[in-house]
Amino acid sequence: MIREVFIMIKKLIICVLCMCMLSACTLSLNKPETLTDNTNSNIDGTTEATTVPPAEAVADMNSLSSKKIVWGPGNIENHQQPNEPKGLDEKYAELSALWFASDKKEILLTFDEGYENGFTPSILDTLKEKNVKAVFFVTYDFAKDNNDLIRRMIDEGHIVGNHSYHHYSMDELDNETAEEEVMFLHRYIKDNFNYTMSYFRFPKGEFSEQNLALLKRLGYTSVFWSFAYADWDVNAQPDESAAFTKICESTHPGEIMLLHAVSKTNADILPKVIDDIRQQGYEFKSDF
Repeated sequence: MIREVFIMIKKLIICVLCMCMLSACTLSLNKPETLTDNTNSNIDGTTEATTVPPAEAVADMNSLSSKKIVWGPGNIENHQQPNEPKGLDEKYAELSALWFASDKKEILLTFDEGYENGFTPSILDTLKEKNVKAVFFVTYDFAKDNNDLIRRMIDEGHIVGNHSYHHYSMDELDNETAEEEVMFLHRYIKDNFNYTMSYFRFPKGEFSEQNLALLKRLGYTSVFWSFAYADWDVNAQPDESAAFTKICESTHPGEIMLLHAVSKTNADILPKVIDDIRQQGYEFKSDF
């Protein structure tokens, strides 16, 4: 008899335990899930949120064309804004791409810095003497090898722009690699100079619509140009007189002028180019 009572009590205890476990599982399933936010990272003592793009943004970017578009020098006549960049400027305005700085009688002076050829200090001296601010689009190699020049650009009030990590054609890269081409240099400049870049120039002027959307998502404005000329070959530098005439006869409202800082010709004629442009009634913009 005692044995039977003991067995019944044991069965009752097991039944109660099962009911408790079932109740606990039900409560767990009905409880809202708490997610841990792991998106913060610490850079230079400050906390930044790293935002993963929503699926809609990625889908929108992938719906755009990945076809290569190549932009070169504009065809300027009678000091009028050239039609080719005007069309691109209007077409890609929503993707934060610029071919002109404005519609006013002003010019934005920009220099591309793939590597240092010995002329950037002279260019900076001229800009300081003439009280002109410029935008310097630098690659990682230039920045890494010329910390003193980057610091001087920043200290003297110029804009330092992003010209990519390796100077690859961005449209030939997948989106993940293209993003790293931008952000590797972005992080380097932020970490070493506490300076945040927000303007990007595509190497070789080669890009796609997807590239423009990617740069916009990363917080960048893509800056092209409405005037450039063949000044980049250090072994075939243009004649100074011809270069001066070409530059000064091509001025137009809102011009974004692209010059290469590796050019000895550019460094030598820059003072009188600035003087002539001012005599034409143009002002030099200091920002966008």
